[in-house]
Amino acid sequence: MGAILEYLPFNLKNEILRYLQSNDDIEEIRIRVNRPIVLKGAEGNKVLTHIVTMEEILETFQRVCENSIYSYKRQICEGFITIKNGHRVGITGNCAFENGQVININYISSLNFRVAREKKGCSKVLLKYVIDLHNDSVFNTLIVSKPGCGKTTILRDLVRNISNGISEYNFKGKTCGVVDERGEIAAMNKGVPQNDVGILTDVIDNVSKSRGMTMLIRSMAPEVIVCDEIGSKEDIQAINYAICSGVKGIFTAHGGSLEELLLNNQITELLQKFIIEKIIFLSPEEKGKVKEVYYFNKNQKKYINEF
Repeated sequence: MGAILEYLPFNLKNEILRYLQSNDDIEEIRIRVNRPIVLKGAEGNKVLTHIVTMEEILETFQRVCENSIYSYKRQICEGFITIKNGHRVGITGNCAFENGQVININYISSLNFRVAREKKGCSKVLLKYVIDLHNDSVFNTLIVSKPGCGKTTILRDLVRNISNGISEYNFKGKTCGVVDERGEIAAMNKGVPQNDVGILTDVIDNVSKSRGMTMLIRSMAPEVIVCDEIGSKEDIQAINYAICSGVKGIFTAHGGSLEELLLNNQITELLQKFIIEKIIFLSPEEKGKVKEVYYFNKNQKKYINEF
């Protein structure tokens, strides 16, 4: 939390610090022009008294961009910036377009700091579904949840376990390749992971998932490849390439149910090829809990709910 507060102007920082004296469960800090600071925690939203000015928004934005907005243009066009320790800052404002593509966001109106936390051990409930003990490997797995249900936190811990090995399962560590497009998994800072992703893990960041997967397979020969929030046509093509190269994969995607997941045509294409062996849905009510698990039944040629 201290790393986030350093980006905020004096008045905003002090207001939040007063609240933190009795609470330390903040998941999000939202600041909006001409509106009060809102802190989101496990029990809902807490509205503070300080009204945020445009000057404070712009000062915060400049600090997030390290006074070099041009250097962060690619991330700004995606609608968020990942800062040190893997915290993500969402951005809204007036979008500027060129040839149908967002080329900038002007007149910044809101910033949302999403707090990233390492929770070692949080993936334990998933291990029995992901580990393939018969083949001393992992199943090609897709972890699915609605936004804010902790799938990135779980994915990070899952990579750490697979990389280090799991004595409980007599499972030896595997060489993992992480494509950290937004810097949320390993939180790389000048080439050094700020989060623990395991001793046999190689990370490539600030690159598209599709290109990153190809680069890692060609250069680092991973046994398991990992990336967060797949969904584009290019992502699916890269996953096909990875699996056909003999690499196992663990990925995440947004969705609340199998029916919602199949509304994404690209994900549907991936599932119709039966490349994914396990689909794990996380609970929207309780972070870190498994709601449903589907496995691919080779005989019936369809996904069956294990629950």
